[in-house]
Amino acid sequence: MQTNAPTRWFRRIALIAAALAFGVVVLGAYVRLSDSGLGCPDWPTCYGHWTAGGAAQNASAVAQAFPGQTVRYSLAIREMVHRYFAGGLGLLITALALIAVGNRRSRSLPVALPVFLFAFVILQGIFGALTVTWQLQPIIVTAHLIGGMTTLGLLGWLVMRPEVRTPGSPERGLWGWALVGLGTLGLQLALGGWVSSNYAAVACPDFPTCQNHWLPPMDMADAFVLWRGLGIDYTGGVLDHPARVAIHFAHRLGAVVATIVLASVAFATLVRAGSPRLRLAALGLLAALVLQIAIGISMVLMAFPLSLATLHNAGAALLVLAVVALLRCLKPLSTAYLPGERRF
Repeated sequence: MQTNAPTRWFRRIALIAAALAFGVVVLGAYVRLSDSGLGCPDWPTCYGHWTAGGAAQNASAVAQAFPGQTVRYSLAIREMVHRYFAGGLGLLITALALIAVGNRRSRSLPVALPVFLFAFVILQGIFGALTVTWQLQPIIVTAHLIGGMTTLGLLGWLVMRPEVRTPGSPERGLWGWALVGLGTLGLQLALGGWVSSNYAAVACPDFPTCQNHWLPPMDMADAFVLWRGLGIDYTGGVLDHPARVAIHFAHRLGAVVATIVLASVAFATLVRAGSPRLRLAALGLLAALVLQIAIGISMVLMAFPLSLATLHNAGAALLVLAVVALLRCLKPLSTAYLPGERRF
């Protein structure tokens, strides 16, 4: 079917935005894991400058405006590059919303989702600002991570085409189970963000045991206090070791649960799939799941190198896209997109 110019541009921009969102998620993980989150203590500028180089070249002005702080260029440039990429993503999402609203009478373009994404990316920018100004408050850092993954997933939903299925397709009942898989993955991502924001990754340096115990001594009560007040610099974490062990251990248990749920969704889809595309989506989910497990185990066995820790976040992003792809194929027929119908 012939598509008009706005629709073509919308699809191209959505594809570029989805790719950029993946890059922003991975780059954000690298910034966080390399302790560059406070490389620039203000927002949106860096020590009052729009570039890390400008801040480094004006040391005297920085010293007056930020007493007791010194520009560390290697940290500042990582933080600013992440902000530039995130800003570019925000502009692309704004363009999607403008095209959608401007062509809202066209039944070939979605409207609700691009407008929601525009509002959501503003919220995500607020979380980014609070991440810095509230000195890496764990609940804000975790919310910012979940927001990035959500943005990626929604852009993936926009880019991917739903599959039109016939009534009575054997896989119709899998939609609800796939939603359970998405919810389980979301909880595991939140646990992962809590591990990272509380610097709990190295609390269990062995595998499959933790501190050489199957059930290590830990402090669950202190591990999941969501709010500890403002005015605290959370760089390096503030929790005692038993609380960090509890966070890491909970993340491992969550990984087991998420693996069981997602693997069962994928295998059930393979058994009941009525099309090659749906089988490919299920195989993609299994592949992303195996890759993420392999990266997670290797990360522990190799003493948590920065490269593998960043790849672990990239693997989580791939899992999000894999689940979204499966859901896109399983979308109920009553709301599936057909030529000439508006889709969300």
